Amino acid sequence: MGFSDSNRGNGNTDNGFTPDPANQRLLRDALGRFGTGVTVVTAITDSGPAAITVNSFSSVSLTPALVLWSIERSASRHQCFAKADNYSIHVLAWDQESLCMNVARDPDYFKQSDYRLNRFGVPVFDCLARFDCTLDTVYPAGDHDIILGRVQMVIAAGEEAPLAFYRGQTGTIIPTSKASKVRSNPCVR
Repeated sequence: MGFSDSNRGNGNTDNGFTPDPANQRLLRDALGRFGTGVTVVTAITDSGPAAITVNSFSSVSLTPALVLWSIERSASRHQCFAKADNYSIHVLAWDQESLCMNVARDPDYFKQSDYRLNRFGVPVFDCLARFDCTLDTVYPAGDHDIILGRVQMVIAAGEEAPLAFYRGQTGTIIPTSKASKVRSNPCVR
């Protein structure tokens, strides 16, 4: 049996809204109900390394290998990434929450962090998976730009649980096959 609108929430299907500038908070709250992974995108600029926390990452194509992410055009770091020839997308593990938050809050945080350069000269760090990309295309979309990258190298080294973002908070994802083990562990609440 499938779900209809009446199978969710209070069953009232007439309490929707049409998105407009007056109710952007409602739209953000609704979009926040979609859980995502968390990434940090890095690039090199004339003033040094740049980093930004992103949860709009998605795969696009396997052949050729393409991924996308988006950035608000008014973001202070927009030009660093919209014009970067090369950048790296780092998929964060659950224990990298402080890195995620520090990069999100402080545009210069990454300049004081430990990193190394990949073969494209982009700052990188250890994470669950890394996608080293060359810029393919930047597509304007509303108040954001969608950045399409051609994947040049993939590093998939981590086995930890991922960092996740849901309804304005970070957490992690437990695969269904492991969830019953976690729930039955008296040390996990």
